[in-house]
Amino acid sequence: MSRIAAVRTAVPRHQVGQDEARQFCRALFQEAYADIDRFLPVFSNALIEHRYFSAPPEWFSSEHSFAEKNQLYIESALELGEAAITACLESAGLGPQDLDHLVFVSTTGIATPSIDARLINRLRLRPNIRRTPIWGLGCAGGVAGLSRAYEYTQAFPRERALLLALELCGLTFQRNDLSKSNLVATSLFGDGAAAVLVSGDETRDAGPSILSSRSTLWYDSLEVMGWSINDRGLKVLFSRDIPTIVRDLALPALEAFLAAQGMTLQQLDHVIAHPGGTKVIEAYEQALGLANGKMARARDVLRRYGNMSSPTVLFVLEDFMRSGAIGAGEYGLLTALGPGFSSEMLLIQG
Repeated sequence: MSRIAAVRTAVPRHQVGQDEARQFCRALFQEAYADIDRFLPVFSNALIEHRYFSAPPEWFSSEHSFAEKNQLYIESALELGEAAITACLESAGLGPQDLDHLVFVSTTGIATPSIDARLINRLRLRPNIRRTPIWGLGCAGGVAGLSRAYEYTQAFPRERALLLALELCGLTFQRNDLSKSNLVATSLFGDGAAAVLVSGDETRDAGPSILSSRSTLWYDSLEVMGWSINDRGLKVLFSRDIPTIVRDLALPALEAFLAAQGMTLQQLDHVIAHPGGTKVIEAYEQALGLANGKMARARDVLRRYGNMSSPTVLFVLEDFMRSGAIGAGEYGLLTALGPGFSSEMLLIQG
């Protein structure tokens, strides 16, 4: 049975407080909205204290080309990816030569050779390491990537796979996009990376066991979340109906997944959900009947880092694991929603 042997995270050096972000947004968006102050409560309602970015605050004051943003994405991704992977391996007592497969998940930049190939050179991972770069999964990418690592180690129980989920959402910011979607994104998104080591059963590594995973994609929902691409890069798109979709679709999908494992919702001890925003967290609580602070760790990650897309749920997982919150025999569910519109779920047991 595959196990999650270690999780470590990393953020870039530039920290921006929510008040500073709100003032920046006010100065920018008042060009388009004479009543801009009516929209600014979105910053306080997000319940975010600060976020981290790969560029200093003054960088966002001017327009940048797609090429310029993407070059900074590559440079920052290598720095952040190295930090997360190195910390993860060190926490497991392993070295670069101990990895058999590298899964790389990202949606906020492009590179060929891909970031994983560059990191193999930079970290001197084995030259025969298998690698799987995955692009386009957005917020669902962390759980989806973990599922791919799980499937690999099920097939090769003597081996170890490492997932790196990395997003630099700030670098997609478009100075000339004065849409309400971009205003909301300015209040919510940040940059970060997470590395997760998944070990096959025969490695004898310790950690929570992975029991099963499931992907779900709902037809005719492509417009709910994603990016459109223009000359300046990636332009954020997301629907205001996402919390409603969580309430209407997440519960049936989860119940079907658990039923396939012979379980019910009441048997779950922990829900490790992607904190896409306060309304999304509240929608999970309502849909799943969660109480007694079961989403407190997700809220805390959102407060300290904002929504970093794919790695965010893995920041929550790291908090669970480092605090020893998943007791022996207890069940935990990792869940995240993303473009498609889609759901990714992973069942673990301490």
